[in-house]
Amino acid sequence: MTDEETRNEAANESAAQERERRVRERIGTVEAEESKAYFSRELLLWYDRSKRDLPWRRHRDPYFIWVSEIMLQQTRVDTVIPYFNRFIERFPTIRDLAEAPQEDVVKMWEGLGYYSRARNLQAAAQQIVELHDGKMPSEREHVFALKGVGPYTAGAILSIAFNRPEPAVDGNVMRVLSRYFLIEDDIAKPKTRVAMEKMIPELIPEGRASDFNQALMELGALICTPKSPHCLICPVMEHCRGRIEGMERDLPIKTKAKKPRPEQRLGVLLEGSGEHEGRVLVRRRPKTGLLAGMWELPHIAAGSGAEAGDLGLDVAQLEELLEDRGLAWSPMSPYLTAEHTFSHIHWTMRVLIAREESETLAHLAAESGVPYAVAVPEAAEAEDELIDEETGEEWRWISREDMETIAFPNLFLNILNRYFAGESERE
Repeated sequence: MTDEETRNEAANESAAQERERRVRERIGTVEAEESKAYFSRELLLWYDRSKRDLPWRRHRDPYFIWVSEIMLQQTRVDTVIPYFNRFIERFPTIRDLAEAPQEDVVKMWEGLGYYSRARNLQAAAQQIVELHDGKMPSEREHVFALKGVGPYTAGAILSIAFNRPEPAVDGNVMRVLSRYFLIEDDIAKPKTRVAMEKMIPELIPEGRASDFNQALMELGALICTPKSPHCLICPVMEHCRGRIEGMERDLPIKTKAKKPRPEQRLGVLLEGSGEHEGRVLVRRRPKTGLLAGMWELPHIAAGSGAEAGDLGLDVAQLEELLEDRGLAWSPMSPYLTAEHTFSHIHWTMRVLIAREESETLAHLAAESGVPYAVAVPEAAEAEDELIDEETGEEWRWISREDMETIAFPNLFLNILNRYFAGESERE
């Protein structure tokens, strides 16, 4: 074979390979479009016949949808339902929420955790009253401008309440898309979320944005679950590339979050005596920061010896905290140990129990020279609350009934409920 014939044969082979590549590309494009159409069609058919009856789905009130989406962040549907019903009963309109005392709002949120969500929700309600006459805005830029509303929540409100073809990409959605389309990009990276947000509008059938986004979330919550996906009953299993490739349990790819920082805490449950009989001493957290404005048992950060049971220096520090507020007490003894994980901190709380000595608090405060003034809060007797005039710090003697009106983080709520229920066994 001559050099020219060799060159012609190579050229013909190259041209054939290029034609084959283009054919595969066209086939791949057609298959991809068919896969997308199949996904949207079968997902909506499944949702139409299988969707759960949830209270916020019974109407398209944008306020109800907004509240439910905020509550559902980091929280399971079954947990949210009773909270949602109580919250809407207490604050039936945006204006009712905007005008309520913040402590009432946080109290209605008590137990759901991530309390900044409740404060942001009320702040956004106040924005809506001021700027939109109490009506949830439907314009994209106005929804995004609301306090505490990010891309997911904005997309959920716009699509579910107003049927706009907007993406609402949360963990459930990213898991479903990663498996169905065999996306091996790290979903913890912002660029992966952005890519999926761009994908969603292509999948939404015209006029079905509300149902489609809810169906996508529902599939992730009920069938395409994190650890044990129920592939055999999945409505879109036939074209799911993750299942076909045997990677459904490996997807999505997600870098592990940093473990919460462990912290040892030492607290005291101080029982009242005399005029404070049947009450315990609590204090209010600062108005900003972790668990802002909520109530808690007095406690301190414990030293390195606390984990090993060496509490000597920490007990002395805790006693000083009480002494500085004009308090006297019987010897402290161990009560219980409780744990709680926040997004970035894990608390191990050792709680001691003691009883207030018989001298009255007013007499002790006068002797110590600590500058306290008696407050007159709406929900408490004057003698039951003290405010440090120098720091503004609030302390209060509370009964079990008072817990119905003031908000506690879950950690302290559980401890106090156990105490008032009479479960006072010692360690």
